[in-house]
Amino acid sequence: MKGKLLTIATKLGIDKSIAYSSGARVVQALVSVGSIFIFSAFLTGVEQGFYFTFGSIVAIQIFFELGLTNIITQYVAHEDSFLYITCGQISGNEGHKSRLAYLLHFCVKWYSMIAILFFISLLVVGFVFFTKYSKGHSEVSWRIPWLLICAGSAIKLFQAPFNSFIEGLGYVAEMSRISFWQQIIIPASTWLGLFLSFRLYVVGISTLLSVLIWFVYVKRSFLWTLLVNLWKTKITERISYMKEIFPYQWKIAISWISGYFIFQLFNPVLFATDGPVVAGQMGMTLNALNSITSFSLSWITTKIPSMSKLIAQKDYVSLDSMFNRTVKQMLLVCFALLGAFFVFLLFLNLTSLAFRGNIIAHRFLSFLPTILLSVTIILGVFVSAWATYLRCHKKEPWLLNSICNGVLTTLSTFGLGKLYGLYGIVGGYFAVQCLMFPWGIWIFKTKKKEWHGE
Repeated sequence: MKGKLLTIATKLGIDKSIAYSSGARVVQALVSVGSIFIFSAFLTGVEQGFYFTFGSIVAIQIFFELGLTNIITQYVAHEDSFLYITCGQISGNEGHKSRLAYLLHFCVKWYSMIAILFFISLLVVGFVFFTKYSKGHSEVSWRIPWLLICAGSAIKLFQAPFNSFIEGLGYVAEMSRISFWQQIIIPASTWLGLFLSFRLYVVGISTLLSVLIWFVYVKRSFLWTLLVNLWKTKITERISYMKEIFPYQWKIAISWISGYFIFQLFNPVLFATDGPVVAGQMGMTLNALNSITSFSLSWITTKIPSMSKLIAQKDYVSLDSMFNRTVKQMLLVCFALLGAFFVFLLFLNLTSLAFRGNIIAHRFLSFLPTILLSVTIILGVFVSAWATYLRCHKKEPWLLNSICNGVLTTLSTFGLGKLYGLYGIVGGYFAVQCLMFPWGIWIFKTKKKEWHGE
């Protein structure tokens, strides 16, 4: 039996790195399945709409973060390569140590300011939006939960660069351990809170609990001493933000912002046009589909170091062999999971399975919009694989594509959403992704040929 499982794993390309990377996503998937029943039991359809729309509005964090968190790890790792860490003390080249200390000071000052601005902006945007579009649902208590969410999200934003900083110093396992405990404790506390009738309060409580877990773990570990000692380091050399960081950051920032308009507008627009119930159905459906995407992409993301090495060696034959094999395995996993998801939806609809008197199938979108969204998931898996392949060359050829995708998706979401509601939004998004897909093929083939001298 063990031999058969190993054979299947080998054919699917499941190595230790994929198993480790996907392990957390398996936990998240199990939590998502459990949450379907918990939400159906302890939240009304309207409250479910608030729940998922909360997350979409909090995602405006992208406009404040501007991709900086994503690149801090790389800059820290570069400076750290000239240093040594023993017992919480950093030693080695004084110039690089000074630059690293300056980067830490820069992060604290920068993220202190943007965390405050983020809190104020998020609070105002949320209160204006929900006050305007929830007038017919005065029975929902959302104001204090929203205040808690804003506070927790702002603190979490302030903590974000420290995660990247610590990972850049080489302590990825420690950050993974924090994430592991958060993935266990937070869903458990959320479910317990719903069971105790805390309703939407659980969102804010879980966000605050997340930052508390992070702080307690770091404070009680050597990581706190490491950061404090680095903070006290005398600064003699500095990193120039405008010359060294900004030229790279702005490209990442634009891609991230485009991603917000592509993926996060659906729930707020539906909340305003079709009401919180439909927004909740969209949120639940997207949550399942995004989990499938995330799990499937584990196959390609774990190959980034190997592909980068082959590119550096200019071994393009081995590179393409690895990439083509990985894409086939990734698509097989994606199709299998999508098939299982539709079987699950069919079962829910045929049986009208209910939990505590609530029919679970009613918490998802109907089959037609779900099928259209699933097709975009498959197209997105292809595009993500191609983009990963090209970005391993340390270049960003997808910038213009991301901008156009974001602009067209925004226009279709607002325009068609206002006119036709759910089907306008989904149909418009489907059309945009089908339109952008040939461009993606062209970028991949053209850049591959150009960079490999084919």
